[in-house]
Amino acid sequence: MTSAAVPRRPLSRITAAAAAMVLLLSGCTQLGSGSESASDGGGTDSGQEEPSGEPEHPLVDIGTSAAADLPSDPATDPDYSSYYEQDIEWGECEDVYADGIECGTLTVPLAWNDPDGKTIDLAVAQIPGTGQDDDSLVLNNGGPGVSGVNFLESAPYMFSPEVRSSYDLVGFDPRGVARSAGIECLSDEETDDYLSETVEPGEAGGDEVFDDWEKKIAESCEANSGDLLPYLDTYSAARDMDVLRAALGSEKLDYLGFSYGTYLGSSFADLYPERVGHFVIDGALDPKNTMDDFFAGRAAAFEDSADAFVQSCLDSGESCPVSGDVAEGKQQLNEFFDSVDKQPLDSGNPDRPLTGAIARSVFYMLMYSDELWDSGWDAISAAMDGDGSLLLATADQSNERLLDGSYRTNFTYAITAVNCLDHPWIADEQWQEDQAEQLAEEYPTFGAQMGDNGCGQWPVPPLREPAAITADGAAPILVIGTTHDPATPYPWAQSLAEQLDSGVLLTFEGQGHTAYGRSGGCIEEQVDAYLLEDTVPEDGFTC
Repeated sequence: MTSAAVPRRPLSRITAAAAAMVLLLSGCTQLGSGSESASDGGGTDSGQEEPSGEPEHPLVDIGTSAAADLPSDPATDPDYSSYYEQDIEWGECEDVYADGIECGTLTVPLAWNDPDGKTIDLAVAQIPGTGQDDDSLVLNNGGPGVSGVNFLESAPYMFSPEVRSSYDLVGFDPRGVARSAGIECLSDEETDDYLSETVEPGEAGGDEVFDDWEKKIAESCEANSGDLLPYLDTYSAARDMDVLRAALGSEKLDYLGFSYGTYLGSSFADLYPERVGHFVIDGALDPKNTMDDFFAGRAAAFEDSADAFVQSCLDSGESCPVSGDVAEGKQQLNEFFDSVDKQPLDSGNPDRPLTGAIARSVFYMLMYSDELWDSGWDAISAAMDGDGSLLLATADQSNERLLDGSYRTNFTYAITAVNCLDHPWIADEQWQEDQAEQLAEEYPTFGAQMGDNGCGQWPVPPLREPAAITADGAAPILVIGTTHDPATPYPWAQSLAEQLDSGVLLTFEGQGHTAYGRSGGCIEEQVDAYLLEDTVPEDGFTC
């Protein structure tokens, strides 16, 4: 089947949901509970080529970030003194579902090149360390668009008692996200419709349906939050993080960032190499990537993970709902999803049947952790027997959809708002169509879903050129890559570690997205020794 017979679904939808899955994983993964790779030997080559950083075709027009190039260092410029002299008043949190978390706010300029202009407040939170005279470890759990305040509800499970003793764990909602001047787009009811939208493969007008959604989302975001949209790029968020560093009383930033958090962290290091403290970035994005490189790399990596996912089921025995070899098993899954496109399944809620789009999104999300594969197959098996309730519940949980039908955060739209500013794409529409067809043909499980970047009608142009980050003069920066990571393919970690002047590559041979907190202890041991004892791992360490 060629891509002409498969609808192209805006990836912002399933990527956002999967970003929230990373948040959920941190709560259900205890330190030292990693599992063996499902691949043969857990090799270090996913088969993807490293992007050249120089696309053969012209990119769309690129605007200018208000935060990329400033005439002075804001930390020493009197015009910014009111921001850098802030103290965070820690107090009780609202709508946070865990004890021991303190919350506060931090004020930053909306446009970093206009310090006297409009300001926004950022939501910050911390879990105080159990020791005395604790340093602060700032965390970002990715997305972009996932709440760092909410992340603290489960983050403690990732860290050893020694790290918890030595560091206050600090999270924040980046600008435009959740409590930090969160952008507003579609209503909750419209979001339900968007996430559930299914177009039958081969149906005429499929692309138009999703183009209409793309336009509707862009128009609603602009109507409700148009004054914020030009200032949600990662350079702006990195500038914000320097204000947070100062408010925490730290001369240098100690930081652990996952997935998109690696892009935020490397951008901070690019702007402020002299302020890099203990720096760890896990599941690296390659800053040389165009948006098209981004999706092509992920299409290959997700297909690799789908192969391992199906193989794990086939190896489990008679309880597996698919049969034959891996290719046949994937085909059976795709045929099942196609059938749900035509006839949604009973979910126990007559107003919300399980659609093909929701079912596929859960399948996609399961690739983020092999620790979820057994329960994922249980939900898929139930659905193949006619009960869609488990798959719908999993989708709702990962989307942070509450029982009252509201959504806890705005990440479904915040991820688009940030990504469309950070990553330009090739302007040639015919090239885009050809690329979509090629991805769908080469990667039959997920390739068709990678054929639309969701930014074609976004009201703000991209603000950043794809370019290497070197952070010359920075302290050692640990870059962690997982050999079969579907969301941030391993070659990206290799590339970023090579770009950085002080990059140190650590490799986890396994399945799933990111490694710290889920590697079974081997990566955690190296990172903790660095955080606690200043022991820099050997470059190229592999486990």
